Amino acid sequence: MNSRVGVVLVIVLLAGSLSSSVGAIGIGPPVDAPADQSIRAEVQPTAGTAVPRLGTATAVSGTDATATDSAADILHQTIVLRHRPDDPDVFETEMTFRIPDSVTDLEITLGHGATVESRTGFERSGERTLRWTGETDEPVVRYTMPAGGGDGEQQSVESSREGYEFVDTGEWGVVRVPDVSISQKVTEPVGVEEAVSVDGPGATGGDIAFFGEVTEHERAVDGGMIRLVVPEVAQLQESPDAILAALADARGRLEVGAQSDEVFVVAVPSDVDWGPKRGIQYGRSDAWVVDDATFDEANPVWLHEYVHVRQRFSSVKTGTAPETDWLVEAQADYYAGLLALESGRSDFDDFATLLERGEQSPYADGVLTDRSSWQDRETAYTKGALVYGEIDRKLRVATDGDRTLEDVFRTLNAQQGPITEADFLEAIEDAGGTDVRAVAERYTQTDATPEMWSRKQHRAAFEQPVAAFDYELGSEPLTVAGQDWKRWGPSETDDTDGNVRDVIAVPVGEPVSVPVAVSNVGDRDGTYDATLSVDGRVADQQRGTLGPGKRASHRLSWTPTRPGEYEVRVGTQRLTAVVRSPSSVTVTDLQVAPESTSPGDPVTATATVEAAGERPAATVLEFRTAEGVVATRPLALRPDETTTVGADLQFDERGRYEIAVAGETTIVDVGTGPGATLEEMSGFGVPAALGAVVVVVAVTLTARSHRK
Repeated sequence: MNSRVGVVLVIVLLAGSLSSSVGAIGIGPPVDAPADQSIRAEVQPTAGTAVPRLGTATAVSGTDATATDSAADILHQTIVLRHRPDDPDVFETEMTFRIPDSVTDLEITLGHGATVESRTGFERSGERTLRWTGETDEPVVRYTMPAGGGDGEQQSVESSREGYEFVDTGEWGVVRVPDVSISQKVTEPVGVEEAVSVDGPGATGGDIAFFGEVTEHERAVDGGMIRLVVPEVAQLQESPDAILAALADARGRLEVGAQSDEVFVVAVPSDVDWGPKRGIQYGRSDAWVVDDATFDEANPVWLHEYVHVRQRFSSVKTGTAPETDWLVEAQADYYAGLLALESGRSDFDDFATLLERGEQSPYADGVLTDRSSWQDRETAYTKGALVYGEIDRKLRVATDGDRTLEDVFRTLNAQQGPITEADFLEAIEDAGGTDVRAVAERYTQTDATPEMWSRKQHRAAFEQPVAAFDYELGSEPLTVAGQDWKRWGPSETDDTDGNVRDVIAVPVGEPVSVPVAVSNVGDRDGTYDATLSVDGRVADQQRGTLGPGKRASHRLSWTPTRPGEYEVRVGTQRLTAVVRSPSSVTVTDLQVAPESTSPGDPVTATATVEAAGERPAATVLEFRTAEGVVATRPLALRPDETTTVGADLQFDERGRYEIAVAGETTIVDVGTGPGATLEEMSGFGVPAALGAVVVVVAVTLTARSHRK
């Protein structure tokens, strides 16, 4: 089984007073969502493109897919796929939702080609759209999807002429995990966790599924996992150990960010009409590769598809602007060749032959930033790889080996939104100066084509000594919402995600500041990039220079926009961040002392708070009076933990004042008797607050990258 957390885009509309009894929802949408519209993004992959799942938590493999079952701020979606060997044109999908109380309305839109066979708790609201009836908290829909590509109308003309991308032979099948978009109305931020499994023989990484008998091979790498699935019907030319070793080596060499915890690769039989395709990367970190692929090739397809896994912008539809479409395949071919060379799987002659393709017509005649000038669609693979390599070489020479295009790659991975030519050129100039930028401008914006460099030039550029840096969590405390924050060992939180790492609980929408220590452990001065990654995505980074033996410290930050569990990483060190909505805590009592006071004298309001459910809890507790929020107290609790939280308040005028925290209230008497008028909060209380909030949430749960 494979689980993951989906994209949640939150738009908040407030009218009148909002009680904290329904949660502090005043957090805008995530950074990748426009703030002025309700987003219903149904981003679907087209042939030859990739659609990244923006802002999602990393998929967690294994059977522990219901780790946050008791969380009131998580909508659980379970997808079970079934092979139909007697009807290989389609496969079955059964989708079950477990809906928390904070969701008041839900509508789903199935992918193109879906045929509904049964439904419970859903009613039709459109051709492919179903609305939750509210009659059950676990609605189910069972439907079929086309096996030969799903969303068949999205197949490009080229792909339909040039073999399959996905197929079911009846004996076995390799298919896309179906896409679905979700629209919700909620009373507080809600995360979406998806678990995908194959019912019967087969395997899935969450984006690609294989039907049929398989043997799985795994390799643990730097806190992550590489899964190689070998079907019974496949005949591998390379051994599983050799493939896993190559992918693990590539993971270690490519320091570009965008590193998923799990990579899933299935070897498919090569005796199917795949056309010219030797592999496809689809989704965030899933891929298939033909079983006869070897490392004798100058750009091994195993490595080519792995490079795509490391590209945050691998979708030419949503990840890059039209003028930088070429970059996606150019990087994949170039780094596949360079990784093969540097690992000893090929030699310089093989590498040179690979890149020299770009010197030949018709590839050399095209302008990379103008796709209409290409006479062959392979131009990105050929001229693109050569140009990318020449820019890399020039950058290495200009900086004496201190900077490479991997640094530019990492910078682009950290950006939000489509990568433009301006982004690419600015990152190059930032790394290597105006002269290197000029080289990039010439070779990407004109039909000028570089020549492949010599072996001597390669040694001068690529075999220079480089600085070596270690990155680790600093000794200073983490802060959340500007305050020092609790960090628990796994045993203190029931080992939240099954991994032996410390855990923090964070209120949704609050900034997390992480201390980072950098050490130069090499023999030369160099430039470092201290990076904070969250679920494999670069969340923040800081650049600097250090001499040998020197240290530096920084604080890097991340603001979570939706509930869920996330891996926070610095270097090789990791934390689990459990992001929670206000419903994760319950206020059981509220007292004020003294109960009577004089104007201007302080009183202390004390709330008793406990964690709700079996997960770590976190929120920003709000103390309210008729004037609004008068104090806030961020807090985190371990499962079943209870604590008290106090706030000193002051009232300057005589009167009786109501104080509220979540659903609890108390009254303080300021210089008056029992008969004085109570100054209470207009519109306060659970019914009024619920009526004042409309939260529209749109989710594209499985928008997936797709690269060849």
